[in-house]
Parts: sequence; C-alpha cells; structure tokens
Amino acid sequence: MINPNWEPEFKERLEKHYDELKWLYAEIYNNNEEAFNYFCTMLHDYYVQRKPLLKEWDEARLAVPDWYRGNDMMGELMYTQCFNEDLKGLKEKLDYLKECRINYLHLMPLLESPEGRSDGGYAVSDFRKVQPEIGTMEDLAALADECHAKGMSLCLDFVMNHTSEDHEWARRARAGEKEYQDRYFFFDNWNIPNEFEKTVPQVFPQTAPGNFSWCDEAGKVVMTTFYPYQWDLNYANPTVFNDMTANMLYLCNNGVDIIRLDAVPYIWKTLGTTCRNLPQVHTLVRIMHMAADIVCPGTLLLGEVVMEPSKVVPYFGTVDKPECHMLYNVTTMASTWHTVATKDVRLLRHQLETVFALPKSYTFLNYLRCHDDIGWGLDYDFLGQFGIEEVAHKKYLNDYLKGALWESQSRGELYNDDPRLGDARMCGTTASLCGVEAADYEQNKWKLKMAIDLDITLHAFLFTQSGIPVLYSGDEIGQLNDYSYHDDPLKWDDSRYLHRGKLNWDHVAMREDLSTRQGQLFQAIKKLQILRASYDVFDSNADTWIVEPWNDHILGIGRYYNDQKLIALFNFADDEQTAWIDEPEDFIELMTGEKREAKAVQLPPHGFVWLFHSYKENKKTMTAPDLEALTKPKKKAPAKKAAKKTTAKKTVKAKAAKKETKTEVKTEVKETKAAAKTVAAKKETKPAVKTAAKKETKKSSTVKNTKSKSTKAKGK
Repeated sequence: MINPNWEPEFKERLEKHYDELKWLYAEIYNNNEEAFNYFCTMLHDYYVQRKPLLKEWDEARLAVPDWYRGNDMMGELMYTQCFNEDLKGLKEKLDYLKECRINYLHLMPLLESPEGRSDGGYAVSDFRKVQPEIGTMEDLAALADECHAKGMSLCLDFVMNHTSEDHEWARRARAGEKEYQDRYFFFDNWNIPNEFEKTVPQVFPQTAPGNFSWCDEAGKVVMTTFYPYQWDLNYANPTVFNDMTANMLYLCNNGVDIIRLDAVPYIWKTLGTTCRNLPQVHTLVRIMHMAADIVCPGTLLLGEVVMEPSKVVPYFGTVDKPECHMLYNVTTMASTWHTVATKDVRLLRHQLETVFALPKSYTFLNYLRCHDDIGWGLDYDFLGQFGIEEVAHKKYLNDYLKGALWESQSRGELYNDDPRLGDARMCGTTASLCGVEAADYEQNKWKLKMAIDLDITLHAFLFTQSGIPVLYSGDEIGQLNDYSYHDDPLKWDDSRYLHRGKLNWDHVAMREDLSTRQGQLFQAIKKLQILRASYDVFDSNADTWIVEPWNDHILGIGRYYNDQKLIALFNFADDEQTAWIDEPEDFIELMTGEKREAKAVQLPPHGFVWLFHSYKENKKTMTAPDLEALTKPKKKAPAKKAAKKTTAKKTVKAKAAKKETKTEVKTEVKETKAAAKTVAAKKETKPAVKTAAKKETKKSSTVKNTKSKSTKAKGK
C-alpha cells in the first residue's frame, strides 16, 4: 500500500522497491495483505520520526554509497562497561579512539537483559531500553551524535533470533496468552520437539544441551536453541517480523549506523531440517535490507554467519538484490590461529585463495579476536590430504593454545569442552595467545620480543587483507587475559570472560613509552594503520593473489591497485626463514623506509615485510615514505560561522563520506553533490598504465611458478 499523502521522498524510495518487497512478503507470509500494509505504514512512521541530522547523513552516504569500503576504515569492538564503565564514560574517551584512528565503533550488546541470565547481553528483555547501569537510550543517541561529529560510525548488535524469557512477549506467553505463545515455538508435549532434535545440531552441547526447554508456568515445551532463558522467535508469524523490524529501525533512528544481525542463519525453523541457512532466512534479510534503504539509507547490515565459506557468501545476496553489506571473515580468523599453532601456512593459503576469488564488492570484517571463542570449523577435507584427522587435530590446537605443550608460550582456556566429540573451543586475548603473558610472567626478554613480534605480524597480516580490519578493545596495548571471572558467581562457568576484562587505563597511559610492551605494540599498530590508510594498494578494489615463497612457514600475499604493487611476507616460524621469491621491480620496505630487493627475502622469527613498488616512479625517483609526515596530526580547520551552519553540515557529511572511501579531503566542499561528483570522477579514473603494470605484475612471479602466478594476476 502506498499512501498518496506520504512525503515525495519516502514514496520515491518505497516505489523503487515496492514490487519486489510485496512479492517477497506475499511469498513468505501467504499473501497476508493486511500484515504487508501494516509493514509499509510502519516504515513510513519511522521515516517521519528520523531526525533531520540523521537524514543529512543519509544524503551524504547515498552520494557515496561505498563510503565504508576505503582503506582508511579501522574498526574497534568493545563492551561499553569494560571500556569506561558506561555510555557517558565512553563518550568522554572518544578522543583516545580517534588517536587509535578508529572510525568504526562496534559496541557489544547493551540493551536491557536480566542479570545472571544475559548471555553477555544476548538475552534481550527490552529492545528499546539500555541496560540501566550502562545508561539510557538518550545517552546512546548522544554518543552516536558525538561519534558522527568525530567522523565515526556506530555499530550495535541486534539479537533477532530470540528474546529473553523476561521479555514482555515471553511473560505474556508464560501467562497463557495464545497470541504471544504464537510469537515463539510452544508445543503441548515432546513429540514434535523430539522430531526436531533428530536433525537440528546443538549449539552448546555441554552447557545447554538440546534445543528445547520445559516451561513450568505455561505447562508446555518451548524452543531454546541457545540457552534455556533465550526463547526462539517464530518468524513464520508476520507480527514477529514486523515488530522486530520496527525494533531495528528504532535503533537506527537513535543514531546506529551499522546493525549486526546476530545469529541470522538460525531465524527460520522447518521440521526435518537443520534449521540453519534456510531459503526463507535470505528472503527476510533481503526485506530488512530494503526496509533500511527506504527509511534510513546508508545504514549497513552486518551478518554474523559463523560457518564455512560456502554457507557464508550467500548472505551477501547478489548485485541486484543485496542482503548483508558486510560479513565476518570467520574462517580466515580461525585459520590464522591454526597457523600460529602449526607454523604451517598451507591451510591459511588455501583459505585466502577462496576469499581472493570472490567479487571485490564483497566486504568482509577481518579480525584476530573478538568477544567470542575461537571455533575450529576448518577445512578438514583439505587437511586430510596431509594425514590430519579432525578430532586429534582439534586437541592439538587446543593443547597448543592453552599452553599445555612444552613448545608453546600461548595461554588460553577451553570453552564448551565436549569430551564425547573430542571438541572444544578456545578463549584468550591476542597478546596472551601470542605468548606475551607467559613471557611477562617469566620476565624473559627474549620470549617477550618473540611474542610481541608475533602479535605485530598478526596485525600486519590483518591490515593486509581487503575489507575492514577490526581490533578488539585492549589489543592495541597488548592486554592480557583476565582471570578474575573465576571468582565471579555470575561468570565463573563461561570462560569467554577470560578475554572480556576491563581496559586497564594505567596501561593505556604507557602507550608512548617504547620501553614497555604496551608502547611497542601501540606504536607498531599505529604505524601499520597509518601506512594502510596512506597507500592506494590497500584499497578494497585492489587485485589480490597468493605469492608462492616455496616455504610452508611463510605466507605471501600480492596486491595491485592504481599503479602500486605490494608484496607482503609473513613468517610464522620460531626461527629465521627465507621466502624464495624473485620479483623484478625495485621495492621499498614500508615499515623501515629502506630500499630492498624482493629476491630470496630473509625473514626473522615471527617477522614480516611490506614491500612496496610504484609504477609511477622509476628506480631513481622512487623514495621511501615520509613516516614522520604521515604520523603528524593534521591541523583542525577553523570553525564555520553560524550564518553558514547549514552548508557546513552538508560539507562535513560530504567530507566524511568521501574520506571514508579512502581519500584525504584537501579542499573545501560546499555542497554534498559537489563532493559526490568529485568521488565519482575519481572512481571512474583508470590508471593510464594499468595494462603495462599488469604485464609487469605477471613478470614478477617466481621463476618456478611463472605460469601459475601469471594466471592469478590476470584472473584478478
């Protein structure tokens, strides 16, 4: 239904998607026209409620739709209460995040959830209230405004598969109201639940076995895929979908720019299936994407799909019918820690070849650690050709990363250990898993250097990948595991709290002191960030390929974009190794600024190099990067006069949008349209010598693998 009295802008957006929207909605909800009309009216209501300042951001991002894909994007993931107590405390520390060059801030769940039954905030009892000890919805909106003023986008989790058993819908369902029981999966007996259990895997077989729980008050069985206090929502009921979409838009209207769709593969249930990744899930995500385009264009959907690549990629949708704007690069993360434990890069190389073959328009969030555990969902068919057996190998990985093997300096803990299947997941901070904790405890300087070098090399690898690199709060200063959770009666049985400790601000204060591990890590990561943002070769549109070093301890990655070429080499071994490559160009090592040949490159233990070549500069004129100039803070522009306030707002939005693609704004932009034209013109500009450069790229392959690598350079 399109009301002729609706605003022209809203009608234009709705009409653009109307036919597809109505078709998909009718298909999944059996031509329920009343529910569809309500859905359209609800979209209009949230469009009207959206603040003018947020609508200006919408306009700026519509002008530069790929604003989030630039090589200057840098994310950080955090729990608000662990960072600086609450939302107001976080707001006070935004300048520190700016110093860390963060422009994508992801806050872990902060909506109201019951103490002791919150699953770290993933059991939401009210989607419209912030947890009281963290703040209020007004505090969240104020934080969003301040983030926008500082050029940061704000991401928030949207827990859509389930609610807390304390949610109003659940309370009314327990009281026997049929309307609200229909919003969940209630059964009079165990017959149908037992049929589900035959095909539906268990998420937490040790801590929360099974997929159903008995509800005493209702006298019925309810579906609880995760924990018994998290009741699965029934998205086959259009009322659930309409109301949950409204909850999502409510968060957007409070300034949230990126919505993380938590556990999205689980949201549709069908008897006789795994209840994972069903076709209806993709239909619902596509409708949610269109809803955001209509109400708050520029809002991004981030899908949490913790599964193998074949299951992950479909959540991008297609070019014409996109679903999620971004997805987590889960498999690469797990493969990275596998490589840390084995010192063998073959699995990681295989995984990256899969990623590099995907369209460049697919944007991944890349990370080393996050709030969750490390699950070993690896490609065991690939590993099997080397005689590796899944259960035994998982045990080896866990033994290594928890420090149970003599050769390991890692310190982690198991999560959800399942002796029946020989399966467990791993917890720990990046620094502790790299060996910093053990070396610090032993006061062993040699071990500490090895651990810090590994930590820096892993971050360099993170920043070499296309997409958005995301740090986990505290990793920038090498924060260690927090074992205090063992003494907390509400946390002791969840080892994920090992890496959810409070940020140590005393350690943050050491970030300028290079005699400390905090200072060494902070300054090295900062330099990596600056270099990544300063060179076009790190752009997400770059060609990428695997460089063959003829050494299974070394990972080699090649990148080419806009007449720039990068050869990145990473040594995962505990001793010096050689990358047997033979690249013809003249290179500069970006971290040191020294000229270096890319021939038989020696790498120290846990070391890496970023070898850079510009085709625009010849051997005589190519110079090292001016690191001092790159690290100098930029002068702030003078404040605008009040008379130009409206124009200034548009200018800021246009600048932010353009800058976030990757380009430094060097001149004043007076209108959003002018900024858009500038960006468009830049995007259309092609390197004049691209063909010649690609030929050079082909020639740069190693002698023994010329044919294979040339094909990859062409294929990209």
